[in-house]
Amino acid sequence: MQRKLHPLEGIVAAFALFIALALTIGFAQADEIKKQKAVFLRSSSALVLDAETGEAVIDKNSEAVVPIASITKLMTAMVILDRGLDLETRIVLSRDDLRTIKRSRTRLRTGASLTRDELLMLSLMASENLAAAALARTYPGGMDAFVEAMNAKAEALGMSDTRFVEPTGLSPQNVSSARDLAQLVRAANNYPLIREYSTRERGTVQVFKRPLSFGNTNRLVRSSHWDIDLSKTGYISQAGRCLVMRVHLASKDLIVVLLDSWGRQSRIGDANRIRKWLESNLSSARSS
Repeated sequence: MQRKLHPLEGIVAAFALFIALALTIGFAQADEIKKQKAVFLRSSSALVLDAETGEAVIDKNSEAVVPIASITKLMTAMVILDRGLDLETRIVLSRDDLRTIKRSRTRLRTGASLTRDELLMLSLMASENLAAAALARTYPGGMDAFVEAMNAKAEALGMSDTRFVEPTGLSPQNVSSARDLAQLVRAANNYPLIREYSTRERGTVQVFKRPLSFGNTNRLVRSSHWDIDLSKTGYISQAGRCLVMRVHLASKDLIVVLLDSWGRQSRIGDANRIRKWLESNLSSARSS
């Protein structure tokens, strides 16, 4: 015969359950606070993920939806490569491309003829807006079809916070979250050309039969302290300084997303602070 619980026993059991739940929630909140305060960052939104497990190592406002500037060009590159277009086809830069980028600075000139491959390289390595605009203009169906393909790709990747309106990142209406951009970096890392071009230190193209040399917009690719598989920078005034990378650091493959960092070198400073903190803390965790 089952013994009937004394009312006091029921109260004690309920209280014990409450305490257990409170502790669980408290530990989870403490863990979240620890991730946010792990290292001081000037970026208003940041995320560092273990690329293998998806676990967040550092998380600061990672779900905030903000303009992403030229991080956009990773999606631009994926859409071009997914379509399987001939990369050796020559494309003449046009006034339509200039209208797309408006007053944005460019070292390229209308009338210049470059291969699709060269335009892809300049878009990823040097963040050349005219190159990205030309890639989208010459996509089958033109600019509208290209932007539609960008948004379809984002949806397929589960990037629910993301919306694109053009291929360069100059529009503040190109928005996403650090969480979504980690997905973008994970997907882009599957494209060998994106890995190669986004981390290339320098590249030269012929413009009207004269060599024109470009450097990478992320100076960390030239640093001996970093092992970078994929990289992309971005900047417009509404987005602040942005940086995404896939790196090998402290014996781990990590995805780093830094958004809305204010100050010319602040994203680089944030990245280096993250590197030093991870090298110290992950190394300590392995040895303990």
